Amino acid sequence: MSFRACHGVLPVERRRRQEFRVTVELEVPLARAGRTDALGDTIDYCAVQGVVRAVVEGAHRKLIEALAEDIAQRLLAAFPSVRAVSVALLKPSPPVKFKFAGVSVRLRRERARRRR
Repeated sequence: MSFRACHGVLPVERRRRQEFRVTVELEVPLARAGRTDALGDTIDYCAVQGVVRAVVEGAHRKLIEALAEDIAQRLLAAFPSVRAVSVALLKPSPPVKFKFAGVSVRLRRERARRRR
């Protein structure tokens, strides 16, 4: 997923929108969806995109680490069947005076297990 938003530490990053690329992996039980071929038995990726968009295009964050953490926590909250989520976030063109391939973070968060 690709979005344009204002995140970063530098003053210019609070004024000028930049590209952010997000890849999300959800760990979900899929056996039932595999048998039924029914959208209601899995996670609707359009709904996932809506959550990610709301976070990335929402409140300003200084760090991409905080942005990725917010995405992970909001996805876990929005989709109860998700056991774990991995978020990879790339900021390909930060406004710095040297050339490189961008900055990225990757994190994985698991749902807290319930005690029996």
